Amino acid sequence: MSAALALSERTRGRTAPNPNVGCVLVKESRVVGRGWTQPGGRPHAEAMALSQAGEKSRGATCYVTLEPCAHASPRGPACADLLIAAGVARVVIALGDPDPRTNGQGVARLRTAGIHVVEGGAEAPARAAMAGFLTRRAKGRPFVTLKLATSLDGRIALASGESRWITGLEARAHAHLERARHEAILVGRRTAEIDRPKLDVRLPGLESRSPRRLILSSAGDLSRPSDIADLEGVDHLLVEGGAETAAAFLCEGLVDRLLLYRAPILIGAGKAALGDLGLADLASAHGRWRLTDTRMLGSDRLEVYASS
Repeated sequence: MSAALALSERTRGRTAPNPNVGCVLVKESRVVGRGWTQPGGRPHAEAMALSQAGEKSRGATCYVTLEPCAHASPRGPACADLLIAAGVARVVIALGDPDPRTNGQGVARLRTAGIHVVEGGAEAPARAAMAGFLTRRAKGRPFVTLKLATSLDGRIALASGESRWITGLEARAHAHLERARHEAILVGRRTAEIDRPKLDVRLPGLESRSPRRLILSSAGDLSRPSDIADLEGVDHLLVEGGAETAAAFLCEGLVDRLLLYRAPILIGAGKAALGDLGLADLASAHGRWRLTDTRMLGSDRLEVYASS
């Protein structure tokens, strides 16, 4: 299942409105097929893995990160039916599909066909891998990641506004990789006008995965953060600045994940990373964030937090 989850990450940010699923077929302790949801949502992971395995699918075990779909589409047959027709013997599913067109029906169809089905066991990593798809269905909006690159004292620029570059090459490369995993990227109007950021992906081989660029402004793409619910084809949204825009998303409880790149420098009287959050007391600031990952990127430290 770990291999299937890794495969699902290959097209994160490119499959909306479909989930980014991973699938591995194993027979006699050998991998005979691998698949992941393709850009645009089709083919599905199971269809790709079955096509690769061919006749070796018969009697195999299928490890898949999301319950196989039970509904046919003009773009392709139901994956539950494909697995049945291929003659797989066992299906291990990390997470059930909340889509009402499948929700439990995929499992039921497989069991009715005599296939042994095992559910659960990797729910937490599967939820993390498909956070965009799941958040869109649970909350009706994209999964939002807020990225901040700061000095040790929480500044994002000198008092003059100079901000290039706070972090080093490795941290900036990681930030570009994050851009490639999102359908859209958003900044505030002032940041767009003053910094004129390109907001693209400048990693060799990934240039085509630059996200759609959005501006938070009454005269731009969005007039308020809550408008992100109406973004069609966007299940992962990356918010990159500036301070007031970041604070607005935080105040409205719309940030699901926080990327904090911290450079080993002190700036002093510079520009703060965040605007006013409207806290009445310090007690209300605690318990909102949970550290999920930390690593060094050159001389900079990355900390990843999830909303509690």
